[in-house]
Amino acid sequence: MSRALILLSGGQDSTTCLYWAKQKFDSIEAVGFNYGQRHLIELDFAKKTCDKENVFLDIISLKKILSNSALTNNKEDFNKNHPSNPNLPNSFVPGRNLLFLSIATSIAYNKGIGNIVIGVCETDFSGYPDCREDFIKSMEKSIYLATEKSIEIHTPLMKLDKAQTWKLAKELGCLDTIIKSTMTDYNGSKNENEWGLGNLDNPASILRHKGYLKAKKNKWI
Repeated sequence: MSRALILLSGGQDSTTCLYWAKQKFDSIEAVGFNYGQRHLIELDFAKKTCDKENVFLDIISLKKILSNSALTNNKEDFNKNHPSNPNLPNSFVPGRNLLFLSIATSIAYNKGIGNIVIGVCETDFSGYPDCREDFIKSMEKSIYLATEKSIEIHTPLMKLDKAQTWKLAKELGCLDTIIKSTMTDYNGSKNENEWGLGNLDNPASILRHKGYLKAKKNKWI
């Protein structure tokens, strides 16, 4: 029986990946992380989706580990550059996916799960180095070297732009869930729009909105 562990934030990308995994694997479960993100409400949406789909969800607290980002500091401006690296956006959380995947590896190893699914994408990755395919491949190799066990990391959105991610949601039959029950907005706004919840005052919602308009123009949704 094929089994997979989904890294689930409650946002558009990871929720789309959960529905992708439901069709690909015999059994799935999910793990989410509380790292003090300003849009912590996203985890409520993750719980709601998992309850609806009868998927086990484990929430792990990392609030004392991950910091120094506009995503974890209410006083920081999303539109500025990162203070530690001017080439990265201020929303970059150093080591986030590295830590998430390391923890997911430990969980998967102990439970005999051979697959991890994560919603990273290098097409619309906002400059985050830990969303690149090179990083994922190196992490997969590191997992084997550290555990002597092959655990495959699946990235179904890696080569998709946001419009194509909307298209995939439509194909997976989860478009309504993505629109009504996912949180991408960095400020956690629940303002209702045709494209989902949020306001166009932060990069995540702007990207989501633009992708929706493109997908609609192309008649994908």
